[in-house]
Parts: sequence; C-alpha cells; structure tokens
Amino acid sequence: MLKTDAGRPENAAGLRGREKCGIKKKRILIAAAAAAFIIAAALIVHSLFVSPQKKYGDADFQIETYHSGVDRDGDGVDDQADILRGAKDYIATKPVYRSEYYASGYPDDGCGVCTDVVAFSLRSAGYDLMELVDADIREAPGCYDVEIPDKNIDFRRVRNLKVYFERNSISLTTNIRRISEWQGGDIVVFPDHIGIVSDRRNADGVPFVLHHAGEWQRSYEEDILESGMEIAGHFRVS
Repeated sequence: MLKTDAGRPENAAGLRGREKCGIKKKRILIAAAAAAFIIAAALIVHSLFVSPQKKYGDADFQIETYHSGVDRDGDGVDDQADILRGAKDYIATKPVYRSEYYASGYPDDGCGVCTDVVAFSLRSAGYDLMELVDADIREAPGCYDVEIPDKNIDFRRVRNLKVYFERNSISLTTNIRRISEWQGGDIVVFPDHIGIVSDRRNADGVPFVLHHAGEWQRSYEEDILESGMEIAGHFRVS
C-alpha cells in the first residue's frame, strides 16, 4: 500500500488516477494561458495597426505653424501650405505602387513611387522638379551620380532629389525630438525613401509622414519618423 501525504492508505491505481487528473488540469491551464496570450497579442496588434491612431496638431504642443513668404505659383497660398496641400491631394487619389518609366516624366496612369509624392506636391506649388533637377544635373554633373542625364526619370530617383535639395533648399535638423523644427510641407529623405512631412503629429509631437512605400501600406500618412530608419535629410523649399 502507498500512503498519501495525509497518511491515508491508497492503492497504486488510485494514485495513477490522481496523476492523470493532475496532468489533464495542467494541460487545460496551459491551453487557457495560450488562448489568453493569443487574444492579448491580437488586441495589441489591433491597437497598433488597425485602430485609428490619435493625431495632434501644432497647437497641441504650442508650436507656431510655419508660413513661407514665397508664393511661387501666385495662387494666394504660400509655398509651405501649397506643398502640404499638394501632397494631401495627391495621396487622396490613392496611387498604385508601381515603378515604371514614363515618356511624360510624371506618371499619368494613377501609379507611382515615393518620389512622385514629392514631385506632385511641389508641382502643385509651382515647382517642376522634372525641369529643375535636369537643369541642376547639367549645371553641376559632378554632384550627381548620373552618367547620361534623362529628365524623364532623374527627378524620380531618391539619390538625385537628396542632392538637389541639398543644393537648392534649406537644410534643417534631422533630430526628431526638436519637434517645433519639423513642419507640415517639409521634405524628409531616408537612404532609399522620401516623403512629405505632415501637419499632424503623434502623442510625442513627432509628425507623421505622407509617403508611398509599397502596396503593403495601410495608410499613405504614417508615423514612421520614430521607426528607427536613418534620416538622411530634412529640407524646406522656401
């Protein structure tokens, strides 16, 4: 005979029954814990990627909104506001991500890539990047890594736009914690990507970016400045 901890006699069959019952309970508890973990993970994913993220404006952080003293296209809207509005108008068309060469330079079929967000934004303010970048390449070919200039595509390459803005615009901080120096309508450049800074911000005051990085994007306006991507440049046209 075997004895329990309380000293009561118990046969081997009874003990095996208790052991089986204990194992079954453990399995149930493990399954319940796993289910709880899956549910919690799903809620976290939903919160981060599905639920709308609250967005703030300059006034929420006592930031004075920048207005350019230039109105290049003479439409009564300053360049900074015009570029921002142009970016929003462009992404509202929900362009399909596709990299193609266009004889017209600017995509004319509802498709585009990241550089097109910038090109269409600036064009709405009176800046034709196709012509401007081509002229700058021909004026200073040593600054660009372009063997044979082609104005239909040169302005749609990130590396060329970075050089162009370094030479022809105002260079600003790349420190995202200096939030007041980031304004809607600015241009932000990453090593292989580019976008327009939004006028809406996250809870830390860091602005969202209007951009087009691929078909996987859930939104054309995203909180990516804190994603860990290297910021290669931050520019203001006027």
